[in-house]
Amino acid sequence: MSRLFDLTDRVAIITGASRGIGQAIAGRLAEAGARVVISSRKQDGLDEVAKEIQDAGGQALAVTAHNGQKDALHTLVKTTIDTFGRIDILVNNAATNPHFGTLLDAEDSLWQKTIEVNIMGNMWLTQAVVPHMRRQGGGKIINVASINGLRPGRMQGIYSMTKAAVINLTQTLAMELADDDIQVNAIAPGLVKTKFASAIWGNDELLNEILRRTPAKRIGTPDDIAGIALYLASPASDYATGQVFVVDGGVTVPTI
Repeated sequence: MSRLFDLTDRVAIITGASRGIGQAIAGRLAEAGARVVISSRKQDGLDEVAKEIQDAGGQALAVTAHNGQKDALHTLVKTTIDTFGRIDILVNNAATNPHFGTLLDAEDSLWQKTIEVNIMGNMWLTQAVVPHMRRQGGGKIINVASINGLRPGRMQGIYSMTKAAVINLTQTLAMELADDDIQVNAIAPGLVKTKFASAIWGNDELLNEILRRTPAKRIGTPDDIAGIALYLASPASDYATGQVFVVDGGVTVPTI
């Protein structure tokens, strides 16, 4: 492994890691030598992912934590410190999208849930992690946004607005934490074949429209996103901060 991508002895927290993009990121970081702490709402799925990482020779700790519950996220950080003594990398990947429809039809509870998980959860966890990174002399924070944060997705207005907020949050934190040698960046995936996005890729009409506009002529896989996450978690990205790395097969390329 090149030194630029070597994560030996680094400790990474990855939220929403029981499946999909989070699972793929956890696997790639562990493969590069990181000790990974994976979290999501349900223990069973986490245990399976942890076992897969361990069977492949990596180190993984599974900790349940709801991304919309501040106390649970503080417990996640405490457990990580108690177990490994440090936190070098935070991947804010957990998200929710409970409303597929127009903004005018969305109940207040759906707004509140989406904002709590997609925005406040990321901020709460970042607030808990940063003091440890400061004491260590630096760190990496990676926020998983979406191309819907750059332009709204059809019938996904609330989700799109929260992902736009994640992008702005990333840029603001990058400025505030630069003096601490903490790099903060965002990944903006396009459509990825995960259970989370199945309402879109499982709809032939929506899928065909997206494929028509995608130069790569396919949708992404979780591992397509894990590669850029490894870069952003590693020394290779030490001079990159406050950036949004779009990984979408070219769908957002401007055309005339």
